[in-house]
Amino acid sequence: MNLVLQPAGGLTGEITLPGDKSITHRALLLGALGDGASRLTGYLDGGDCRATLGCLQALGIAVEHLDQRQPALVIHGAGLQGWRQPDGPLNCVRSGTTMRLLAGLLAGRPWESALVGEPQLTRRPMDRVVEPLRAMGARIDAAGGGRFPPLELSPARLHGIDYALLVASAQVKSCLLLAGLYTEGVTRLTEPGPSRDHTERMLRARGVPVVSAGLTHTLTGPAQCLAALDTAVPGDLSSAAFFVVAALLTPHSEVLLRHVNVNPTRIGLLDALAAMGAQIDLLDAHEEGGEPVADLRVRSQALTATEISGALVPRMIDEFPILALAATQAEGTTTVRGAEELRVKETDRIAALVEVLRPLGAEIEAQPDGFDVHGPTPLHGAAVDAHGDHRLAMTLAIAGLLARGETRVLGAECIADSFPGFEQRLRALTPEALR
Repeated sequence: MNLVLQPAGGLTGEITLPGDKSITHRALLLGALGDGASRLTGYLDGGDCRATLGCLQALGIAVEHLDQRQPALVIHGAGLQGWRQPDGPLNCVRSGTTMRLLAGLLAGRPWESALVGEPQLTRRPMDRVVEPLRAMGARIDAAGGGRFPPLELSPARLHGIDYALLVASAQVKSCLLLAGLYTEGVTRLTEPGPSRDHTERMLRARGVPVVSAGLTHTLTGPAQCLAALDTAVPGDLSSAAFFVVAALLTPHSEVLLRHVNVNPTRIGLLDALAAMGAQIDLLDAHEEGGEPVADLRVRSQALTATEISGALVPRMIDEFPILALAATQAEGTTTVRGAEELRVKETDRIAALVEVLRPLGAEIEAQPDGFDVHGPTPLHGAAVDAHGDHRLAMTLAIAGLLARGETRVLGAECIADSFPGFEQRLRALTPEALR
């Protein structure tokens, strides 16, 4: 599928975003571990979360889809010990979150299992979870000297670990905390910087006493049970980010984004944009299910360059593609450092960003751990391949609203991995921009 875009005269209106992808993954997994049925509403019905759901069904979890206006289902949890051995390999498709979190939950099982995926996933490193899981007693074989999928897990008994994470990664932290549910003794994890804390919040809400003190998180295993808990998933800030930047950069825009997750570990992009001069209003801020949510009101504004590094990086790791686009229209040179994690996403996002933005006229230079963007730069339309990366595809679509002439995003079907309905929502705000 290709997206064809024309310059937009402005974005106006309000939309509701799909459910938060990170929370959806975790709600599915924890619901499957719960004692009883958990109702999940507003979840992300995208490719990556479907991969998690498919794996859980292969593990014997019954899921009931409800006929409602928004995505809704009931997960019939089998308890901590009630999962069954799958009949074959568990297909994580293209979802790194699915593979890493399931590795933690399967490492201490008394039966064999295997985690596989499509070629895009098999290029993503898994040693960052394989090595600490082995230190906990797991028996895992992996390709490429233990670095890459597929992962083959053999029966093992796990013990606690005192481990300092090499990178601030919510996926690594979550994998080890989930493994800690099955360990004998204390699992203590220390991060080098803050990362998303959804797993800690959601475990505590289900009765597991995860203790967080600064950057150290402690769980004493084995857990006895997880309470079943209904979850209403808020809108995904990573999805909202594309419309936030579109409204900021497109003249005569005013957009209201309803019911968005504004967890402090997720709003690094909003902080970066504030440093660039953006004023984004958070309205009706409140908590739901332990997560802060708010409506975001965004108006078109001029931006200036900024420097991004350090603790801000993991708080906006998925938003760097759209941040790079914002930087092309900001006055001065925006620099990003300490973001080498971008090299091991769905693509090498640093190299891919340079490859896809330069044909549009962007002045962007790759660095080993980030990039430099010189602005403001007029953009012009071009045909650009998204390289199978959903966030690059959506970034290119927003670039098409700003560029002179026609922009064609090739391979845009990958957007459905994280944002089904992206095109329809964009059309609702600027109908003249999409063909």
